[in-house]
Amino acid sequence: MTRARILPVLFLLCGAALATGLVLKGSPGTAVALLLVFVVLAGVNSPLLFPRSIGALEAQRRSAADGRPVVYWRPGCPYCLRLRARLGRHARRLHWVDIWRDPAGAAAVREANGGDETVPTVVVAGRPHTNPDPRWVREQLSRSA
Repeated sequence: MTRARILPVLFLLCGAALATGLVLKGSPGTAVALLLVFVVLAGVNSPLLFPRSIGALEAQRRSAADGRPVVYWRPGCPYCLRLRARLGRHARRLHWVDIWRDPAGAAAVREANGGDETVPTVVVAGRPHTNPDPRWVREQLSRSA
């Protein structure tokens, strides 16, 4: 199992265990509510909310060809989730690289951030920007179109 899926699976298992205990104690309504909370937590921390990730080298190649920014991210990062949510439908126009799945992506982020794996790191025209404002990223998309 990859690192990206460990936290969501743990949320689901813990939620199922707690809900089962509540059902056995006679509180099915509370069990359902608690299970829904854990399912939402698992969903928020899963890579499923993000557009399909590609490798760093492929993202750099595509960005050079079409001028679109590259976003380096990782599952479970609240700042990455904020960026993704605030970009809305525009997020699909970016090139997304999951640094937990791509060692070259993690290396690129460390190089841009003084050895730290700080995400989201957005690369626009070859220049890295750490945790930029989502409105600024959207503006960069309109310039590249």
